[in-house]
Amino acid sequence: MLGASVSTTKASLLNELPSDGYARQWLVVLIFLAACLVLQSQFTWLKAYPDYLELAISDWINWVMDWFVAFAKPLFRLVAWLLGFPLNWVREFLQTLPWPAFILIVALISLRAGNWKLVAFTTLSLTYMLIIGYWEESMNSLALVAISVPLAVSIGFVVGVCGFVFYRAERAIMPMLDVLQTIPAFAYLLPILILFGFGPVVGLIASVLYAFSPMVRNTIVGLRNVPSEIIESGLMSGATPGQLFWQVRVPTASRQLLLGVNQTTMASLSMVVVASIIGGTNDIGWEVLSTMRKAQFGESLLAGIVIALMAMILDRITWGFAENSSDKVKDEFWLYRFRYFIFAVVGTLVILGISRLVPAMIEYPDSWVVSPAGAMNDSINWVVANYHLVIKEIKRVILFFIMLPLKIGLDQTVTPFTWGFAWTPIHTAVYFTLVLAAAFFAMRRISFTVAITIVTFGMIIFNGLTEMPWPTLPVVFVMLAYQLGGPRLALGTFAGLAFLLLSGSWEKTMLSIYLCGIAVIISFAGGASLGIWAAHNRRVSQIMRPVNDTLQTMPLFVILIPIVMVFKIGELTALFAIIAYAYVPAFRYAEHGIRSVPEEVVEAARSMGCTTSQLLWQVKLPLAVPNIMLGLNQTIMYAIAMLVIAALVGTSGLGQQVYIGLSKGDVGIGLVAGGGMAIIAITADRMCQAARRKFAEKVSN
Repeated sequence: MLGASVSTTKASLLNELPSDGYARQWLVVLIFLAACLVLQSQFTWLKAYPDYLELAISDWINWVMDWFVAFAKPLFRLVAWLLGFPLNWVREFLQTLPWPAFILIVALISLRAGNWKLVAFTTLSLTYMLIIGYWEESMNSLALVAISVPLAVSIGFVVGVCGFVFYRAERAIMPMLDVLQTIPAFAYLLPILILFGFGPVVGLIASVLYAFSPMVRNTIVGLRNVPSEIIESGLMSGATPGQLFWQVRVPTASRQLLLGVNQTTMASLSMVVVASIIGGTNDIGWEVLSTMRKAQFGESLLAGIVIALMAMILDRITWGFAENSSDKVKDEFWLYRFRYFIFAVVGTLVILGISRLVPAMIEYPDSWVVSPAGAMNDSINWVVANYHLVIKEIKRVILFFIMLPLKIGLDQTVTPFTWGFAWTPIHTAVYFTLVLAAAFFAMRRISFTVAITIVTFGMIIFNGLTEMPWPTLPVVFVMLAYQLGGPRLALGTFAGLAFLLLSGSWEKTMLSIYLCGIAVIISFAGGASLGIWAAHNRRVSQIMRPVNDTLQTMPLFVILIPIVMVFKIGELTALFAIIAYAYVPAFRYAEHGIRSVPEEVVEAARSMGCTTSQLLWQVKLPLAVPNIMLGLNQTIMYAIAMLVIAALVGTSGLGQQVYIGLSKGDVGIGLVAGGGMAIIAITADRMCQAARRKFAEKVSN
């Protein structure tokens, strides 16, 4: 009787196990993880990657860099000298141009690109820069953007055309763009400094390197998406290859190309603060950096708002030109067609004449400057003084109940001081019993994938991400890559992880993944939830749009300052800073995904009697998953980008290694650490793309 009961139970359990190969592969992985956890106390080499297996990759990089500098330094210094001329000319022109004339010119450009609302926004934004006392610094930063953007657009267009024409060139270009966009800018500051020397031109070079990638991608996409019937029409008209390219393909792809200009402009402006570090010029980025070093929250925030407003102005104007690029030019009288240019010239000449009689139009008087920085500093100090107990409790709960368990494991985190009791073997038995029970329930009611996820996370949280035996996580990541993208993605993931191990970066990588992982989970959950809410509530969308624009365009350094003043130095401050920056794409893509669901599908679901809840969970969300997954992708990328900035407030990891390399003048250390962050970002990007494709295939089938 008992034997029959056992046989029946065993058979029912076996029937619950999936029969496909992917699930059985995960069972093998789980067994391997459990074996490593059990055996790590007996085999010490499982605990940490052996030092004798590491390679001196950073030393090799330094040797190559020394050789290259000795060979090519004069050429790069010549390039820096030549680029200095246009940069100085533009800066002097903007500084000598009366401020009312500049505001008039930008207002007319805004009117040409958009409407009177855009004119009002740009005028008020420029007026803010003036009355807050940052006009000269703003013009110096715009001079940098005015030179770097045309350079980045030109280089990006040429490289994009090469990628479009030659397939092999595209295969080489795309990985290069991924590296340039994911490796932290601080990692390649030192090589640029060594090659080009110290000065404003170095910031210009750094901006171009960072900003030309979006133009390359948009050029390839735009030229490739030209409809075939338009190409055939051009060929039938007898167009030569050159005419077909310049008079057919490029005009047809103009909207996509202008979107590339828009993204390149935003990327260039985002480098303003970084460029100030190595440029040493009196621009708005240097103002942000210097006030941040003095912990002057009010002053740094006011300067950061200037950069955010500049970014919004350039974004709205370039986007407006991109949206209106397909408008047909009417056969109008030339005087009317060039009316904006004529108004700008005449208005500037009039203002120049008046400014000779009114000196305040040339140099804004210091007595007219209004700065609320002091009141802003006092408000932060008041919050800290009156709510220090609440702040202390928030720090304690998040640190001891969320961050430390994931970092070092429950068995080391749970103590009488932190949780009120000591961890014992009984707690271990109860914990794993609950994990297995939850996994069994998930396997019966949800899916085997969820069950595997519960067991895997249960092991990681018990032992801690940074304390896991080093062979375990590579096996998990490679298996995940294999099941999402096949052998090619698995091989690429294995190669990236092998680099991290061989270069001695594995421990620092785990510290970075731990902090970034928590931030991504919170950012994605919170941002996507707010985005879904905004998609159903226009008022929420209107309120959140300027907030998101400010957070996304505000210099990352500025985001740190108020958080540091409230929560002090530490990993918790870094976590909050990453969340503040990384939640924005999750919000935007979730809102866009829900809004993009076809209205006829929604109406059909309503006609079938779907409730509001059913409409959201069974109709809108499944159709919006591709966009939401793209939001997850970008959330990960933003979180990794913020890791380097977070290293300034006491975090340890790859971001800290970048600064160590920069401070020591060690190119190898900086590039190895930056390369490690690029590997994490690119691997996460490829996995998210593979997951999107699998979901799309599942839906289509």
